[in-house]
Amino acid sequence: MAQVEATTERVVAADPETVFDTLADYSGTRAKLLPEHFSEYEVREGGDGEGTLVHWKLQATSKRVRDCLLEVTEPTDGELVEKDRNSSMVTTWRVTPAGEGRSRVVVTTVWNGAGGIGGFFERTFAPKGLGRIYDAVLAKLAAEVEK
Repeated sequence: MAQVEATTERVVAADPETVFDTLADYSGTRAKLLPEHFSEYEVREGGDGEGTLVHWKLQATSKRVRDCLLEVTEPTDGELVEKDRNSSMVTTWRVTPAGEGRSRVVVTTVWNGAGGIGGFFERTFAPKGLGRIYDAVLAKLAAEVEK
């Protein structure tokens, strides 16, 4: 089993605090940022950053659906970590300054991939597919904070 990693980033025209607060708002804006790949969104505890427990289903492909129950932590300033209780998947959102009134948002998801030939295909194609999904999230985030 090899670790699989997918990373996507975008610079948005909003200050880091606004961007981070928007991402951490699970009970409000976060659901609006999710594309059609996400379903059954539900905040089960908390709702604002650290201490949130959120559920959703992520349909990465027509045949691959992950049932995610994510614990949210904020280990460092500008960092939001979503750890899935149902798998090895961990998604980290990092928001840093990128010049006056701008922010760089980097989202990285890692998980333990399958072995064998299936693992080869997962390591080859899953990061690109997940990258496209998170590109869509980041585009919606930009539209939300750049209003």
